[in-house]
Amino acid sequence: MDASSTPDAVPGPQVGPAGPALPAVPVQRASRARRLAAPALYLAAAGAAFAYVGAVDPNEPGHYPVCPLLRLTGVLCPGCGGLRSAHAFAHGDLAAAFGSNALAVVGYFVFAGFMALWLVRAFRGGPVPRIVLRPALAWAVGAVVLVFAVVRNLSFGSALAP
Repeated sequence: MDASSTPDAVPGPQVGPAGPALPAVPVQRASRARRLAAPALYLAAAGAAFAYVGAVDPNEPGHYPVCPLLRLTGVLCPGCGGLRSAHAFAHGDLAAAFGSNALAVVGYFVFAGFMALWLVRAFRGGPVPRIVLRPALAWAVGAVVLVFAVVRNLSFGSALAP
């Protein structure tokens, strides 16, 4: 019996451990305008939201609903003062924005940094950035928010209250 008559010597395409080899398909990259569309839409939405809050003053009663936690319990949540902070931020008053909700102002800058990174990557054709927090960092962020919420409700932390 020669080697050509054995079952292992069957002519045809070779199959590797990962399966049959697929033909190479040329990768088509999206146009720059298409890559910039998603971050531009997010920026437009955020800009529209800030423009609205900048135009409609949350310091005047009746324009926005009151925080349900504050109304029911009298306790300030981590987001209380966020609209006043956004209003002051939209008007360029960083000190008043920080005084209304310091955590929100940090969030504005984190959002701005993320959007800048996304725009640069989209312009250069890179991957969309992802926010992936390691468990320790996620717990640390949660702890900071919890400490912020508790301290702003205590007498010595009144500077953090809106």
